[in-house]
Amino acid sequence: MEALSEQVFLLPFPPSVNHYWRMVSTRHGCRVLISREGRAYRETVVSALAAAGARAQDGRLDVSIIASPPDRRRRDLDNLLKCTLDSLAHGGAYHDDSQIDRLEIWRGVVTPRGRVTVRIGPVTRSVPQWTT
Repeated sequence: MEALSEQVFLLPFPPSVNHYWRMVSTRHGCRVLISREGRAYRETVVSALAAAGARAQDGRLDVSIIASPPDRRRRDLDNLLKCTLDSLAHGGAYHDDSQIDRLEIWRGVVTPRGRVTVRIGPVTRSVPQWTT
């Protein structure tokens, strides 16, 4: 499959990682599953990506996210990543989130119902050579 130059998607605001997983008891112990809310979000993303004509990217990826929350409540941006990235993979924007070499997330302005804007493209910069 051929690598694409860049794709941009406008998606609904994801549930936090705190609402993405559920622990259920079984007779053999506990299992961790994606919650009903997480599965619903994932299916919404699958539909949005299909409507946008998303095609799975190959190679190493650079992903930028602008998370525009639905209200002014305090939120940890890192708690939004797991659900968003897994849903993008499930929807076919890329094969697996292990392809991501560069990831950035920005807090956007408060937007009614919230949304995330996601840009996915090939890695165009090399790893910074920071020294201590």
